Amino acid sequence: MTAPTAAPTSTSVTVRQLWTRSRGLLLALAILAAAGIALAALHSNSQHGSLDPRSADQYGSRAVAQLLKAQGVSTRVVTTLDEATAATGPDTTLLITVPDLLTEGQQRQLRAATADSGGRTVLIAPSAPSLGILAPGIRAESPVSVKPRDPNCSQPAATRAGRADTGGIRYAAPNENSDGCYPAEGLPTLLRTAHQGQGDTVLLGAPDILLNHRLDKEGNASLALQLLGSRPHLVWYLPSLGDASATDGGKRSFFDLIPSGWRWAALQLALAAVLAAIWRARRLGPLVTEQLPVAIRASEATEGRARLYRKANARDRAADTLRSATRTRLAALLGVAASAAHSPEVLVPAVSARLPAAGRDPLSLLFGPPPADDAALVRLADELDALEREVRTS
Repeated sequence: MTAPTAAPTSTSVTVRQLWTRSRGLLLALAILAAAGIALAALHSNSQHGSLDPRSADQYGSRAVAQLLKAQGVSTRVVTTLDEATAATGPDTTLLITVPDLLTEGQQRQLRAATADSGGRTVLIAPSAPSLGILAPGIRAESPVSVKPRDPNCSQPAATRAGRADTGGIRYAAPNENSDGCYPAEGLPTLLRTAHQGQGDTVLLGAPDILLNHRLDKEGNASLALQLLGSRPHLVWYLPSLGDASATDGGKRSFFDLIPSGWRWAALQLALAAVLAAIWRARRLGPLVTEQLPVAIRASEATEGRARLYRKANARDRAADTLRSATRTRLAALLGVAASAAHSPEVLVPAVSARLPAAGRDPLSLLFGPPPADDAALVRLADELDALEREVRTS
């Protein structure tokens, strides 16, 4: 004869309960995964990154690359310093999209390769981290908003293009070989510096004239084509963190190898962890009645509760429980409404009317102060029991 299988208690989690608790989260994860797959599929053929001549999204530069191709200018995308320096020459324009991302060693190698190459170097929004090496003597000033501005200069490329969406970083150049255009608050946002040979360096304060969604505005297309199409070959340098030359011979620290936004990313992850902890924290919900897994006798429950009161020295709570139960029973015996059972103005006169003239003081017994010690608590329990007996037998 096999022993009967024990029935699951009320605290056991069933499959149905588990599904009810987790279905909302699973549905949200499924929606996010489907949305991510759909977006990746829609943009897989055109998304390459900001200022990428292969990208057709609004922040890419495929449109200007196509226009240059139509004019006979070849565009070559490179991602390493060795490829960029090897391609320099008098018939080449080298465009550096993020000069500030280059290390000091990379900047020095690039400057040595372009200074006497006879070609053109175009720097997009260079600032203090790169100007001192790539464009010595030029100082970056506080940036301004990008908006249509007039050339106000004698550069042929700017005068032919006319108004263009310029702004961003402004440049101050004491060098007499430098000429600036599209000034904002007294300083140019487009600056050209001639080298000793036939080459030059062009500093562009903002990349907006190269972006797909801004190319057809004002004279942006004309200015971009003239700046990048002065030579038959254009080398489009997109600096990469994976470039071996970025290690500077192993002299960089671990934090130098981490992208610049790692601090913000760590802060966002920490905030997300805190929010997740708050979301999943245990919270008190509404009371739910459950069947106990075993039956407990009333005397055992009473003794257990009494032991808890004694362990916590909660004589006041114990006295309140005794008095409250006595008041409830007396109200039923005296015909007092249950809602007035705990009102001394109603219950005490009704009790006094049923007691002998020299009897107990019902006000002190039923609504008095808490007992001072355990002996007083036991005495209170006895007197309450005696009071209830007298009312029953009166």
